[in-house]
Amino acid sequence: MPNRSKAPKIKTITDINMPDIEVLHLDNGIPVYVVAMGTQEVLKVEVIFQGGRPYERKKLASRGSSSLLKEGTQHYNSAELAEKLDYYGSSLATPYHTDTASLSLLSLNKHFSQVLPLLGEVIKTPSFPEDELQAFIQRSVQHLQVDLSKNDVVAYRQITEMFFGPDHPYGYNSTAETYTQLHRDDLVEHHERLFTSDNCVVIISGKVTKEVLEQLNECLGHGIRPGKIITPILNVQEAPPQRQLIVKPDSLQSAIRIGFRTFNRHHPDYFDLSILNLVLGGYFGSRLMTNIREEKGYTYNIYSTLDAMQFDGCFYIGTEVGNEFVQDTLTQIYLEMDRLQQELVDEDELEMMRNYILGNYLTMIDGPFNVAELVRLLVTENLPFTELRTSVERTLAVTPESIMETARKYLLREKMSEVIVGKGAVEA
Repeated sequence: MPNRSKAPKIKTITDINMPDIEVLHLDNGIPVYVVAMGTQEVLKVEVIFQGGRPYERKKLASRGSSSLLKEGTQHYNSAELAEKLDYYGSSLATPYHTDTASLSLLSLNKHFSQVLPLLGEVIKTPSFPEDELQAFIQRSVQHLQVDLSKNDVVAYRQITEMFFGPDHPYGYNSTAETYTQLHRDDLVEHHERLFTSDNCVVIISGKVTKEVLEQLNECLGHGIRPGKIITPILNVQEAPPQRQLIVKPDSLQSAIRIGFRTFNRHHPDYFDLSILNLVLGGYFGSRLMTNIREEKGYTYNIYSTLDAMQFDGCFYIGTEVGNEFVQDTLTQIYLEMDRLQQELVDEDELEMMRNYILGNYLTMIDGPFNVAELVRLLVTENLPFTELRTSVERTLAVTPESIMETARKYLLREKMSEVIVGKGAVEA
């Protein structure tokens, strides 16, 4: 019996193994990634199509079609679908992702055979009712009006447009006009072209049994139309770094975004830049948080992030500060960038960052649904299942010198675009 009066020994994480993932194929060829873990009688099925923004022929068609999938099918209207799912204690979500369109069903094992056909019907025969489309447009325009009153939203929209251009799938911004120009035919075309068996993967996790897999094959292995895999052609409008001040005289705070266009996860520098991002502003113990929040008290939150999409990416720093602190906040941000280029990270800071990363890796394999999320990332980004082990090895091998080298390559002021939104812009 363990002695609970003594704390367990702290062990250094040196290796993390990806749980075994079985890969099957349905009768129509759709690959199924099986995460058979856990003891609870619950299942999660995620069906993923390459059907996000890069695949659109009409702006916002991906968001519109995903949002309306559950709003009516050949046999059910939206209320009937919701009532039936609720009766069985299940949920069906259509989370929006930039690159993909997906549906996620959560169900108890004992009701799986009752709710799985509803998932199949939503995928195969959505009706995209005109009245639901108009309601979606009205709601979206109202939400957009609210969002555009928020400085941080305006700053994000502006800087991503700077990175990729106003017509690029990753750069264009929604407007009231783009919403009102959506028609039912646009959603139907998007669905028919992309929601095909050749453009689909399935991830099932939880208490997965042979019977469950047979039911899955019966429902999704038939009736989903075939179709060729679409390869998008993305043209980035290369532009030099820009500075933009958007004045909102009545704002109590100003939003700041600073960054540059990067690349996807397959780029050889992606891992090194992700480590640099963490040190600079990627977690609570980061340089920016320590300086600008804890020492200066200018803001509640400041961060940096490295967004990697399937075909591109971007790095940016974001915060909101009092108008009187805008100039010094900019000064301190660039000061921290310069420090990383000129001074080696000390071992204590490096060890804290390593422990943070390795702890996150452990969380990724804690339970079937977390593992399923990891599988989703690896599959949609076309990464090998050895990626987790490789990342652990590379994390343990990070050195102060490698961080400095990456900083000198990427944290250059002349590479940065900059957006300030708020009253502080007048004084900047």
